[in-house]
Amino acid sequence: MSSISCEVEHLRIKTYGIWLHMVEQGAGPLVLLLHGFPEFWYSWRHQIAFLAKHGYHVVAPDLRGCGDSDAPLSPTSYSVVHLVGDLISILDHFSEQQAFIVGHDWGAVAGWFLCLLRPDRVKGFVSLSVPYFQRDPNTKLIESYRQVFGDGFYICQFQEPGRAERAFARYDYLTVMKKFLLITKTDILIAPLGMEIIDYLETSSLLPPWITEEELQVYADKFQESGFTGPLNYYRAMDLCLCNAVHLSEILNDRNWELLAAWQGTKVKVPAKFIAGDKDIGFESTREYVTGDIFKQLVPNLEVVILDGHHFIQQERAQEVSEEILCFLRKVSLDSVSSQV
Repeated sequence: MSSISCEVEHLRIKTYGIWLHMVEQGAGPLVLLLHGFPEFWYSWRHQIAFLAKHGYHVVAPDLRGCGDSDAPLSPTSYSVVHLVGDLISILDHFSEQQAFIVGHDWGAVAGWFLCLLRPDRVKGFVSLSVPYFQRDPNTKLIESYRQVFGDGFYICQFQEPGRAERAFARYDYLTVMKKFLLITKTDILIAPLGMEIIDYLETSSLLPPWITEEELQVYADKFQESGFTGPLNYYRAMDLCLCNAVHLSEILNDRNWELLAAWQGTKVKVPAKFIAGDKDIGFESTREYVTGDIFKQLVPNLEVVILDGHHFIQQERAQEVSEEILCFLRKVSLDSVSSQV
């Protein structure tokens, strides 16, 4: 790995039932960095060093199912309640009542849920790429996605256990990483009829300036060790509204839906900042929502920043994202001190 990875401390902690691996660096207020798909803690390598240098205790876990953390085999172990429970366990391990949370992709989903279910544990939240959507009790999006987009939609293809794993296995791990991490498409990821999404994604022959072959190999080596089933189980344990409940089966769906019903209509009131790349597929499909009034009504204390870039913005625009995060952390801390005076 790069020299950055050699400077972090590795540790494992026990949550309720599984072991989570994470890295840490620095001292000061706690900041949790939550990665997305297909990633592990290494996706935050730039922000770890930057924030630690500026006086923060930075902790970047491998989320359950990813990297060197335990990977339960059943998708039922990847519900939103499990994800929030893992984050609470991390805060408890470090004896911190509150922490700053930064999440990208699936890490952003986990962060929004933490803000919704346990706002008392969050000082402030920075979401990269994934905004907050209000829970809709009448929408089961996996079914609607199949009706609207068909089987070629990547989320639909990820639902069947083993299907994506078999398709990925036709390529070496480095190629799979290049197909996902270097994606430049801005349209919805729908493979043509009869084609798997991994076959539809292009393999870039030229690397962009923000990532090296060595760094891509770090990803490839880790996924060769851990496999893809754990990360894919996030998709298999969802009725994706980015803040909705599990839709693995009717029984499981009903149980989680009932648990989350108590938060129906609840706003996210913790200070929050949303950062996205203007060429991110997700942003392209939610541009009107993100830049309009509804998002800010649901998250009253919200700042929105749109940068020139794609989905993996914390790597592509590492310095800018790091500075945006630091600016937010300092602002929230200053506001907190001012409110106590």
